Amino acid sequence: MTKIETKVFCILGDERVFRAKSYVMFSEVLKQVDLKGAYVPFMVESGKIGEAMRSLRILNVVGANITVPYKERVIPHLDILSEGANIIGAVNTVVNDGKTLKGYNTNAIGFMDTLENDGIDVAGKPALVFGTGGAARAVVFILKWLHADPIFITGRDEEKTRQKVTHIGGEARPLQSLSDQPISANIVVNATSVSSFDEAPELATLTDKLKITDCELVLDLNYGRSQNFWNKMARINGIRFMDGLSTLANQGRRTFALWTGTDVKSDLFLKALKEKGL
Repeated sequence: MTKIETKVFCILGDERVFRAKSYVMFSEVLKQVDLKGAYVPFMVESGKIGEAMRSLRILNVVGANITVPYKERVIPHLDILSEGANIIGAVNTVVNDGKTLKGYNTNAIGFMDTLENDGIDVAGKPALVFGTGGAARAVVFILKWLHADPIFITGRDEEKTRQKVTHIGGEARPLQSLSDQPISANIVVNATSVSSFDEAPELATLTDKLKITDCELVLDLNYGRSQNFWNKMARINGIRFMDGLSTLANQGRRTFALWTGTDVKSDLFLKALKEKGL
């Protein structure tokens, strides 16, 4: 790739890409570290993620974040995957070195950083994960790496839940069965894209009925949602709640290092988000 002074980075997704806070975070960090660059959100129409990947090469875009619903669909259009992304089967970060497009999953390492920074030790303890998409795969991958046991996975689509368990491991639990009796889980992670009643009234109603025992943390990977029913569930059960801002900051740090070779403390990413009122 021809050396260029100003580097261009982007985030690719559906219409939700314009609500993602990555733009705020990376744009501010680029200023703070005095790196000439721009970070741009692009909405990709369904079925055109391959064309978007070709555009990265043509336009000399150095790096891209991949968000819903393309974390899995993007894989056939990449030249190579990191070991973690290959195992997880989902990509959220692409690096363009001018010759190859390489896919990584910093969702996973960002989630692990959050647990470690907060002193959460899941080894030998049960975990409950909501979700069947790329984010859920990353979470389960790390929970297995950290030796959580058992790892229960649940989602609104039982068939997709079974497929994810077959691919990445864990034990499938039908969503409706969770309210039948108390559930023991040291950590509960929401890896779905929904957190408010308006987004998923049936799931919100179900979480009101859940009885979680021996739980240290409810972690919602989403952020900035009003009337967050995961937060409500945590309060009902007397459990500490955390939203996804810290995880976003941690994965941002890992992504930025891959793109630029510069390791910036995750505190700077989190500060950028909080100063914008997020």
